[in-house]
Amino acid sequence: MSIHGILGEQTTDYPTEYSPETLYPIARSMGRDVIGWQDDKLMVGIDWWQAFEMSWLNQQGISQVAIARFGIPASSPFIVESKSLKLYLNSINFTEFASWDDVQALIAKDLSACVQADVQVELFGLNDDLHNKTTGLLVAQPEGVCIDDALANTSEKVALCDHPDASLLSSDKDLNSSSILENTGTEPYTFYSNLLRSNCPVTNQPDWGTLAVSITSNKTVDEAGMLRYILSFRQHNGFHEQCVEQIFADLSQYYEPSELMVRAWYTRRGGIDINPCRVSDIRLMPQPSRLIRQ
Repeated sequence: MSIHGILGEQTTDYPTEYSPETLYPIARSMGRDVIGWQDDKLMVGIDWWQAFEMSWLNQQGISQVAIARFGIPASSPFIVESKSLKLYLNSINFTEFASWDDVQALIAKDLSACVQADVQVELFGLNDDLHNKTTGLLVAQPEGVCIDDALANTSEKVALCDHPDASLLSSDKDLNSSSILENTGTEPYTFYSNLLRSNCPVTNQPDWGTLAVSITSNKTVDEAGMLRYILSFRQHNGFHEQCVEQIFADLSQYYEPSELMVRAWYTRRGGIDINPCRVSDIRLMPQPSRLIRQ
């Protein structure tokens, strides 16, 4: 996938007046066509965006600052290009609002129009995360087993791939008992890796993230093979949402799970981090959170 035009240019004029037309929608079908799987199974979930450079003016002309979280449903036909969102948020830096509720309502209206679905918008004061553990703004730790050392006891050198390779999930080379989890088929196995990397299809800049999976399946999980698979994304050009959906589709097809949750926390660029989550059933949706790298 590639996007051409002003969004990929190195120099950008930042608007100083409210500019909702700056928001640039990108069809989800662009990424889902690459996956080539059942679209309806990729529509259960949400993309949480967290913006840490949120500012506007009160009616005295005094700058206000906050942290924002946007929840974009996975069923929306469009996502918003991240650089265009940054430009949009910058465009309200010098716009006066009577209340925080007015800011929240305006952003919800504009983002919903862009992605053609109802977007949830929350604004948090800078002290909210110090006193309210339910906001998800406190730094959390991923649940489950970290698989980043699953290849530490092998002599294998992991090759760079130019595309995600689901065949690595079934690799049996250099297996040892510590890298295999025998599933019961009734209890979920939860693991994570901090080594997810891909490239932005707009700018070709690297995107780093932490991936977490909770899966219930009769098939065994080979942690070494899973790590190889995650590392195969390192030179892949794909939006954050597309990468998570690719992983969700690949794990669904290989493991045939009764339950599956795949989520990622990507590091910030331009003051914004993107955190997609896909689930096999809406009951499995976790709460939004942020990690140490965010």
